[in-house]
Amino acid sequence: MQELARAKVNLSLHITGKREDGYHLLDSIVVFPDVGDVISVADSGFSISGPFAKGLSTSDNLVLRAASLIEVPRGLHLEKNLPVASGIGGGSADAAAALRLLSRVSKRALPDGVSLGADVPACMVSRPLRMQGIGEKLTPLPELPEFAILLVNSGAAVSTPLVFKALEKVDNPASRELPSGLALQEFFAFIREQRNDMQKAAVELCPVISDVLAALRAQKGCELARMSGSGGTCFGLFKTREEADRAGAKISAENPEWWVAAAKV
Repeated sequence: MQELARAKVNLSLHITGKREDGYHLLDSIVVFPDVGDVISVADSGFSISGPFAKGLSTSDNLVLRAASLIEVPRGLHLEKNLPVASGIGGGSADAAAALRLLSRVSKRALPDGVSLGADVPACMVSRPLRMQGIGEKLTPLPELPEFAILLVNSGAAVSTPLVFKALEKVDNPASRELPSGLALQEFFAFIREQRNDMQKAAVELCPVISDVLAALRAQKGCELARMSGSGGTCFGLFKTREEADRAGAKISAENPEWWVAAAKV
């Protein structure tokens, strides 16, 4: 038995304020394409494999913290396919997938996951959402038209705390509500109107992000290129998976050291 820990992609990320306790307020449109890590049941213990397993701890991991919320006498295995600390919610998605899997195996109630981090509740849902507050206010989005996404990460590490610290402004305008019934081009136009308020600071700290964005924008069929979360994964939006696949193959050929993944949303 296994569960896909879908990547969490911030199509927009508006920083709208900062609380007295230091937490930033956000207003974000997030989607969960069909690409991610895989959590599976094992006989015992906790193990990790996959292209991004190196350096990850099997004794201090968010998956283990998630498992402790549902005490099931079974082990877990994590196939780590997503880059680590890359702005697409990998660790939170892993924890959420572990909770869903263990709840299904044990037939026990699903915890809310709030104690595991601000992104975990959204990753528990893993469907298009508007996230507000510090991530605890979740509103399902109207049904979206089908489209494809291309995720690209250079491999350069980006520190989320440093990006937050480098923000010039933390009281930016919120997003407007996503209308229902949008056609694909109308949806793309809406997303173009939004922002990622962390992108400028992240590019200053990690200039290669601008190279990734330029590579995406240069691809035929790319409707929009933007950074997800605090970086450094960037995304391009495409009408079809075929267009995204072609663009991904070209970027991979030109930048073989980059992580590139096309997916449907």
